[in-house]
Amino acid sequence: MASYLTRFFGNPSSHHEVGEAAASALDDARARVARVLGMRAGDVVFTSGGTESNNAAIKGLVLGSGKRHLVTTAIEHESVLASADYLARLHAVDLTHVPVDAAGVLDPQTLAAVLRDDTALVSIGYANNETGTIQDAAALAAVAHERGVPLHLDAVQAAGWLPLAGLGADAITVAGHKIGAPKGTGILAVRGRLPFEPLLHGGGQERGRRSGTPDVAGAVAIARALELADAERVDEAARVSALRDAFIARVLALVPGARLTGHPTRRLPGTASFVFPGTNGETVLLELERRGIVSSSGSACAAGSDEASHVLLALGVAPDDARTAVRFTLPHGLTASLDPVADAVAEAVSAVGSRG
Repeated sequence: MASYLTRFFGNPSSHHEVGEAAASALDDARARVARVLGMRAGDVVFTSGGTESNNAAIKGLVLGSGKRHLVTTAIEHESVLASADYLARLHAVDLTHVPVDAAGVLDPQTLAAVLRDDTALVSIGYANNETGTIQDAAALAAVAHERGVPLHLDAVQAAGWLPLAGLGADAITVAGHKIGAPKGTGILAVRGRLPFEPLLHGGGQERGRRSGTPDVAGAVAIARALELADAERVDEAARVSALRDAFIARVLALVPGARLTGHPTRRLPGTASFVFPGTNGETVLLELERRGIVSSSGSACAAGSDEASHVLLALGVAPDDARTAVRFTLPHGLTASLDPVADAVAEAVSAVGSRG
């Protein structure tokens, strides 16, 4: 990023030498992203992150279509659910939350059953941000396309762990901070043939789909981060998955009553999520932090809420048990055994439980 924060700090929309240097870097970043996603360079829009990308994809494609039926699930990220709710409240869009099973998997035939002639869009998370459960994106896209419905794939959690090209998705969203780029960078790729109503109006930048002066340095950063993450993806996923599986097995063996949430095998390599009935999830987090382990009780985007996770409730987890949830996110580059972390989990749960 450094040279585009200093030496080439031009406006890419300006027709002078400094601006053209910035525009060239922006075009190059767009082409790099498109290669990883299996889309055209002109499909790629740079955004401020996953939330903006999801908002723009859902609102832009539904409002641009002229149709008034949107399909998603109850386990999606808040940015997806809130965008869908906005369309239902203010634009009379009929909203369907298609059910998932107890592991969080959406069956393609269940999706097929709710599609209608006026369905504008299906919006699904490729991998869940709390449980890590992975959807069969290609099968869901095929079902949607049989009815002529585009599929938006929220790939924020999946990027760097799962393949992004060849899935059949018509729109894909990615967040930079999940793959090593700065926070505040994001990608929305929308196939150019689809009618699209932009969130931001103004000078018509990003082919009219996101007005405003582009963040060239951020675009350069997220493009390079995505390339690197995708190149390392297969080896990283295999190694981290093995460490994750050993960690899960040890936690379940050491902590009486602990339950894994989400699918036991179809899950992100870097995600392990549990409920510890009879405890308080936030108190367990504090005990873990005292032992040098930083984890989460759910989505960081809903931090501070006392409510049970909407994801776990949709999976049929009892509200009291859902409030005991703890999620562990494992980093790329992980090589060390997680046995000490599992031991710390057992100690923390025991300490919380002993307090009654």
